[in-house]
Amino acid sequence: MPWDSNDYPSSFKNLDTAVRKKAIDIANAMIDEGYDEGRAIPIATEQAKEWYENADQKEINRVKQMSDSDLKERDAEDQQYESRPELLDKGEHVVSHEEGWAVQAEDAKQPSNVYDKKEDAVERAEEIAQNKGTQVVIHKRDGTIQDKISYKNNEK
Repeated sequence: MPWDSNDYPSSFKNLDTAVRKKAIDIANAMIDEGYDEGRAIPIATEQAKEWYENADQKEINRVKQMSDSDLKERDAEDQQYESRPELLDKGEHVVSHEEGWAVQAEDAKQPSNVYDKKEDAVERAEEIAQNKGTQVVIHKRDGTIQDKISYKNNEK
């Protein structure tokens, strides 16, 4: 069951409101990805504290205003990158999926998006890769690589 502002690990009790909500948000995302609670809680706490030190006031206020439904329901892409920030440096892959075509960061445990059409998946992967300054690797249905597009230094 996901944590919220009324039900969260006791170790979050003395954290500032924004840090606590961010820690709840990160911990929920990590649990969704299969992390054990005992491991997710200290990692989420550290990441939330680090976020707070680097966030601007607008971002802090946005997190303070997060509702419990915001804490429980996250966009898969946000979950993926906040709980595993190392994926920000990884390329995006477009791969065959049982429901169509998936966009998935390299080494990610699950896709961030799934589309019926490959073109839609490629478009989304390109958008993410451009924002991250990485690359898109487009696979054929059999898993072999069809194409690679680099957005390093925001150049196509």
